This record gives sequence, structure tokens and C-alpha cells, in this order.
Amino acid sequence: MKLTSLLLGCSSALLASACGNHGDDKEWTKAELDELEAKWGFEVSPTFLTLRVGIKTDCFGSGVRAGFTGIGTFAHLKHAKCLTTPQELYDIAIIGAPFDTAVSYRPGARFGPRAIRQASSRQTSFRGFNPRANINPYANWATIIDCGDIPVTPMDNVIALNQMSTAFRELGQRKPVSSSLSKPKLITLGGDHSLALPALRALKETYGQLRVLHFDAHLDTWHPEKYPSYWTSTQFNHGSMFWMAGNEGLLSNTTSAPSVHAGLRTRLSGTDFSDHEDDTAQNWVRIAADDIDEIGTAGIVKTIMETLGTEDPVYLSIDIDVLDPAFAPGTGTPEPGGWTTRELIRILRGIEGLNLVGADVVEVSPAYQNAGEETALAAAQVVYEVLSSMVKKGLEGMGKEGKAAAAVDAEVKDEL
Repeated sequence: MKLTSLLLGCSSALLASACGNHGDDKEWTKAELDELEAKWGFEVSPTFLTLRVGIKTDCFGSGVRAGFTGIGTFAHLKHAKCLTTPQELYDIAIIGAPFDTAVSYRPGARFGPRAIRQASSRQTSFRGFNPRANINPYANWATIIDCGDIPVTPMDNVIALNQMSTAFRELGQRKPVSSSLSKPKLITLGGDHSLALPALRALKETYGQLRVLHFDAHLDTWHPEKYPSYWTSTQFNHGSMFWMAGNEGLLSNTTSAPSVHAGLRTRLSGTDFSDHEDDTAQNWVRIAADDIDEIGTAGIVKTIMETLGTEDPVYLSIDIDVLDPAFAPGTGTPEPGGWTTRELIRILRGIEGLNLVGADVVEVSPAYQNAGEETALAAAQVVYEVLSSMVKKGLEGMGKEGKAAAAVDAEVKDEL
């Protein structure tokens, strides 16, 4: 009865200030604002826990936020409209690119950023510890925020490309919070895969020519003029952006510094291997999806690390269709015979020694996934693994072991 009267009548001194008459002209003190945060900032807050006899409030720290509440930022991270708030600083930013008008088959990836954020709702700083990396990426040295979405038009691809190029440039040139970084890192939620081109354009200005690790069922180095179709009207699409990037000098694709495709299994054009010949001429190394049957995840990791090393700046681009449609049906150009979600995650965990300067997770089209959200859930987990690797690599740059796991060159166990 006493508990009921406390809650309904707000007679407790602890709750009085929050239940009183809040006039518009009231000047709030920091102590009062802190009290409101303690009361309403979490679903299980210290304020209300004190009303229950016998509950140890210190078990909850400042409170616990339930995964199904709050606005839909990635992993409940702080949100800021970074493009209009230049004073907002960060070490790693999550940015959405809801763009899909450069696709060749099924549209819908414009809804990908929203779906991935929704699927990340069970990720929180309270429960974010990554056992394999031995760190919690949300509670370590890096300031990570969700910068919202790039305003991008679906009406004109020329304008859209310019919007994304400009946005990536402005976001990537900001001063980071940590003095150990020269520039912040961006992880982009797609959107179709063409967004990799404007991202690479922006990164080139900071790091010079880059190398790319590209997880995908498709090459995406297609020469547009080879196809007697609409591709001749615009070179910019989700299957040619790495060809364009090479032509623009964004990639360090020399014989001694190639980039890598992983998970390939697409059909080729024509009656021969000319698509592969074009790809080889652009100095890409190809890892087929079928290779995993021969060399396992450990062999895939070994090939990637031996090719890319740990020093050169690498852009990580992950098309969710690298996964088999059984695990990721919600994508625009599905190809049977892909990797499992577990295999991809195991490979990502093995390449944490790469010098990642940016990343994307693209081609999530939620309209084609099942009610269980398996495609978006896989994408959200992939982002979490990439964040963990970025944060762990940053500890090395600070000269700290921190809570890092085994050395990067440790033997990778094939769990399959």
C-alpha cells in the first residue's frame, strides 16, 4: 500500500522534483537534470529500484536499457546529425546511405540502414563485451556515435553521387576525439554497393591510394561498355564501382599491392573468362566461395592476410549477398551457394589485424527477408565484428594491450 501511494502520489522526496509543476521558465540545475536522467533515462533506473526493499541497485550501475525501447540508433548509440553539427566529434561513426537507384535487379536497399539499426537493438554497451576480442567496443577507448543518414536523392544518380562523395569527405575529415587517430573512421550502412565509390573518393584524400577487401558473390569490377544495355548510359552502378575506382586512381592495385575479392560465385558474361581477365588486369586477387571447402576458414584468412598485410590502409566492403540466400534472402541479387553467417563471421574475426580505415555493409533489402529478420540480423552482427576489430586495432596503435585477445598472427582454428 505504501509503495502504491509513493508511485501514484509522488509523495516521496526522491521523486518530488520530477513530479512537480515544471514551469516553462524554470532554470534547471545540473543536479535536477541528473535526477531526471536517473529516473527516466533507463527502463530499470536506480530511482525506482530504491522503492523496492532488498534490491541491490549497484548491480545495475546507472541503469539498464531494454533492447526493444528507445529510438532506433545502431546499438542504442548516441545519435547526432553530424553533417549539420560540425562540433560533434567521434572516433568511429555509423552513417546510413539509404540509396538504391544504381541497382541492376531488385531494389529495396534504401531501407537497409533502418533495418540494420532495428536488428542491432539487442546490442548495448551494458551487454557488448566481445569474448573473442576480449573487449567491449562500446565501452573502450573509442567514441562511437550514430550520425544518422546522408540526405541522398532517389531521383538523380549524378546528384546522389555528389551528395555521398561530399558527405563522406566532410565526415571523414573531422577531428577525432582520440589523439591516437589522425582521422575518424566511418562504417556505412547501405544502401546499394555503389556507395563504395564515393567512400573511396573521400578516403583517398586522407590516406592516398587504398587497398580493398571485398566480400561479395559478384566481381563488381564489370566494364560497363561490355554490356549492350542501359549500362552504357551511366557507368556508375552497383556492379562497376570498383572498375571506376581503379580508373580514377583510388586503388593501389599494383602487382605488389593488389586488392582482394572473397566469396565469389557469380556467373560471367559471354562464353569465356574475359570478366576474370578484366578483373586480373585491375590487379585483384579472387577467392571463390567454393575455396572454403578445400582450405577452410583458416585458409581464407591466411590468403587475405598474406595478400593485404597489416600496414597498408584497407577499405572493407561487405555485400550481404556473400552469404547464401538461406542465411540472407533479403538482398537484391542473391546467388545460391554462398557462405554461412557463421563462416563469414569466423573469417572477419581472423582478419582483425588489417589496418581498416573505413568499411561498409551493403545490399540489405529487408522487403525480401523473412519475418525473422535474418538478413538484417546478420548485417548488424557483421558491423559489431568490424567495430570490435577497429577498436582492438586502435589499442595496438596506442601501445596498449588493453583487453586484447591473442596476437593477430595467431593460428586460426577452423571451427568447421
